[in-house]
Amino acid sequence: MNSKEQVILGNGLILRRATAADAELLVAFNGDVHRDPGSEELAETVAALTRDLAERSHPTFNVADFTLVEDTDTGAIVSSANLISQTWSYGGIEFGVGRPELVGTHPDYRRRGLVRAQFEVIHEWSAERGEKLQAISGIPWFYRQFGYEMALEMGGGRVGYKPQLPKLKEGEEEPFRVRLATEADLDFMSHVYEQGNERYLVACVRDEALWRYELNGRSEKNEDRQELRLVETVEGERVGFFTHWTGLWKQRMGTSLYELKPGLSWLAVTPTVIRYLWATGEECAKREKQEMGAFAFWLGTEHPVYQVMHSRLPHTQKPYAWYVRVPDLPDFLRHVAPVLERRLTGSALVGHSGELKVSFYRDGLRLVFAQGRLTDVEPWEPTQADDGAAAFPDRTFLQLLFGHRTLEELDYAFTDCWAGSDEARALLKILFPKQSSHVWPVV
Repeated sequence: MNSKEQVILGNGLILRRATAADAELLVAFNGDVHRDPGSEELAETVAALTRDLAERSHPTFNVADFTLVEDTDTGAIVSSANLISQTWSYGGIEFGVGRPELVGTHPDYRRRGLVRAQFEVIHEWSAERGEKLQAISGIPWFYRQFGYEMALEMGGGRVGYKPQLPKLKEGEEEPFRVRLATEADLDFMSHVYEQGNERYLVACVRDEALWRYELNGRSEKNEDRQELRLVETVEGERVGFFTHWTGLWKQRMGTSLYELKPGLSWLAVTPTVIRYLWATGEECAKREKQEMGAFAFWLGTEHPVYQVMHSRLPHTQKPYAWYVRVPDLPDFLRHVAPVLERRLTGSALVGHSGELKVSFYRDGLRLVFAQGRLTDVEPWEPTQADDGAAAFPDRTFLQLLFGHRTLEELDYAFTDCWAGSDEARALLKILFPKQSSHVWPVV
């Protein structure tokens, strides 16, 4: 569907691509449809996000990346979504990702298939851009209807409270300084960020334009805006950076991204960061007329700060999950083959040759290995329930692929998930180990 096309949905409804003339209507619609349940107030932060996407300069998005459903009888927008393109990496290998977001339908128009119709268009756009997967954050279960699986960890972290706040000794000065990041710091932050991403299976790749947008491209009330802060020695040497939220969430002030350059002690630097988060949270609490309750490191399940601040972060918040859709699984596996081959090289199956048939019951995959190289991945169709060397119901294989669950965890949770031989079980465990990810996405 190009900018001149529209799809007639019936009952006076049309699906079309948004234009600049729709910007204000999109802002009003999203502020209304995404308001908190029972609230009479518009979702001001969502409206600001929509305005930024529709009207401000964004590195990967413009207003034409919104879909909308219009009621031609009234001229009103009754449903909308969008596609935010970005680049992620898997074990260091980059690929394009399409992120559908701001999905919403007016209550009077729900259960008519309007979101499904828009997702068909969005998936077409994403395919045209060569994106190998789509990923979305969203409410439980809903996006499974459109070919997605909750297969990649998202959010979660550790929380500390006032009793765990590290205090300076009497007469002791703060060993590090925290200041506003500037454009002069972008190269430093980008380099340190890339090094930090090496610890994760899946991460988001950012170029200079995206870093500049994070620094000063969002409007003040945008719900996804975070403050960027530099950490430096008292002599002015830069040692790391972090983000912090612009307001309290559940009486917490936290960071969603925190990295230090190699050679720096997390144990030495982190107390300064915690004290800064606490002081910033207290300022927000006064402004928002609420209580400051906790500091949070919203850095997923694994991060160096958890190792050195264990007693100061007593509460663990388990992560949610990204919905992931991989429209061409053989193509994706071929793309990330170097990662799988590296895993084989360092394993008990080094130099492995053979084939692995993986059943998804209605369809499946055939992987061929020759002397430790993945030489072919092709679609394969089982003819009966016990065909193949292993089986994964529905899209649960994606949980294995993206390191979200181990083979044993899936085997335990799903009776119809199995590996039928020692060779298949060993190969799957080597190729697809559980590994943490931390995606700081583009929005």
